[in-house]
Amino acid sequence: MTLAALGVVYGDIGTSPLYTLKECLNGHVPLPIVPENVLGMLSMVFWGLMLVVSVKYVVLILRADNRGEGGVLALMALALREAGTGSRKALFFTALGIFGASLFYGDSIITPAISVLSALEGIGVVSHRLDPYIVPITIVVLIVLFVLQARGTASMGKLFGPVMLLWFVTLGLLGLYQVVQSPGVLAAINPIYALRFVVHHAWQAFVLLGAVVLALTGAEALYADMGHFGRPAIRRAWFGLVLPSLVLNYFGQGALLLANPKAIANPFFLLAPSWGVLPLVVLATVATVIASQAVISGAYSMTSQAIQLGFAPRMDIEHTSDTEIGQIYMPGITWFLLVAVIALVLLFRSSGNLASAYGFAVTCTMVMTTLLAFTVLGRRFAGIPRLGIFALLSVLLVIDLLLFSSNALKIHDGGWFPLLVGVIAFTLMMTWKRGRALLNDRLHQGELPLEGFVEMLESSPPQRVEGTAIFMTGSADRVPHALLHNLKHNKVLHEQVVLMTVENADIPYVATRERVAVRRLGETFYQIIATYGFKEEPSVPAILKLVKELQPELDLDPMQTSFFLSRETIVAAKYPEMSLWRRKIFALMNRNALRATSFFKIPPNRVVEMGMQVEL
Repeated sequence: MTLAALGVVYGDIGTSPLYTLKECLNGHVPLPIVPENVLGMLSMVFWGLMLVVSVKYVVLILRADNRGEGGVLALMALALREAGTGSRKALFFTALGIFGASLFYGDSIITPAISVLSALEGIGVVSHRLDPYIVPITIVVLIVLFVLQARGTASMGKLFGPVMLLWFVTLGLLGLYQVVQSPGVLAAINPIYALRFVVHHAWQAFVLLGAVVLALTGAEALYADMGHFGRPAIRRAWFGLVLPSLVLNYFGQGALLLANPKAIANPFFLLAPSWGVLPLVVLATVATVIASQAVISGAYSMTSQAIQLGFAPRMDIEHTSDTEIGQIYMPGITWFLLVAVIALVLLFRSSGNLASAYGFAVTCTMVMTTLLAFTVLGRRFAGIPRLGIFALLSVLLVIDLLLFSSNALKIHDGGWFPLLVGVIAFTLMMTWKRGRALLNDRLHQGELPLEGFVEMLESSPPQRVEGTAIFMTGSADRVPHALLHNLKHNKVLHEQVVLMTVENADIPYVATRERVAVRRLGETFYQIIATYGFKEEPSVPAILKLVKELQPELDLDPMQTSFFLSRETIVAAKYPEMSLWRRKIFALMNRNALRATSFFKIPPNRVVEMGMQVEL
């Protein structure tokens, strides 16, 4: 499990040495390559890894699990449980969680672009005549990567762990060789070097925090992927291999620069002997593809969770593994990311230029995570006073805010891109949530209470026809519109009538024994309430299989069962509650949402849809 975590969780942060120190010393604020500056930047990178990644994420945030699952949306669900629904605090937590999740899409676009570009830029170390081919080769690699997503990560995943193990061992050995040559570089472990650099170059140090954060990108993945591998495996991989390898490599680059300041052109690849540069380029390219694969899979997982939590319309989700529920493929998200990533590569053309865009989304999500952690972590450490946890989180929040503020300075240099993606995604998610809430209110206004309706209908029924009718409804205590329309227009009632409601819980998974509740409403009426977690996909055939075990007398023969659903068309109300632009966006999203038939895996040849217009 630790080896698997190494292959998926640490791809992003594991490829940061390709560009971090180069950007710290030779980026938008070039520094003279002198011991004071090199040791100062190394000390800032080292303590960033220790405080932000080790203390905040590995020690603290990994404790904030939602039944074993992590990620900003899982953290938001925990915070909402503490705050209660409908309060201003709940609205604030929702905004934090959704904006943090929205910024992840910007990160999902930048990570493949900067990672693959930085790896292939090693070709320039072999020969500068190959420089014109870096961008075209990058685009080809990215296209192949995204095309292969449809095959799933099951087969590729078996290679991820061993390849990343080789990568981290290589990082450590390359750095160790240089550190042995110049052991004085280890003095940078002393935080006094970072403090001295800050005192002597206060403004430069603040600006350069935007480059230091490049060493921390991928920290959110430790938390987001906790559900796949578990807290112990992620911690063992970090402290046992990843952290030592990263520190050795950064310090090795620093030792190389102290010995040869001209190596700033590409300090990572110049760590290797001349015969090893080309193999290192190949290994780095494979490692960056793995890092990109991890963040793409994260975008799929994030979107799936947003759908289940009601912040995104239904989309096509394909499972690529018969055994792993988390391995999914989403065609729409895939092609959106591919187009955006290629556009980004063509627009920025180098990892140095992309470094300006990188970091803003990551640091903003870090701030959101820390703010939500204040509500969740207070009771998670037995024997430690809440005041102590809050004090530590406050220190970490100050660090997050410093990193975020520094990266905000890069908005005009490229940071606008992830911000734009995040704002668009946030607007779409909140518009969908608001639109669905208003739509449900409108639908409830025209519904009849279920209590008393069944008795009335069975006492004086219309014409009964053979078979079973299942009416899908979002409200467990109201009569479905589809049932009312069927009675109004067809004037018939099936021999058996089932009202089915699929509900979403604020936990990742629901136990099978708790999945379905069946209630008999009358002689021929039944109610089924099925509950799914936000990391699960509902399946009506699976629900009916469980119902058959609980209620064997209920006839659910597929050839004798029909499904009735409502399909709403949005029209403008006389006094609308949504602004015109948001209403148009919601209507467009509603029209293009995946049909309920496909989302709930209902046999399409057994479905009857009842259309209706709803004013918003």
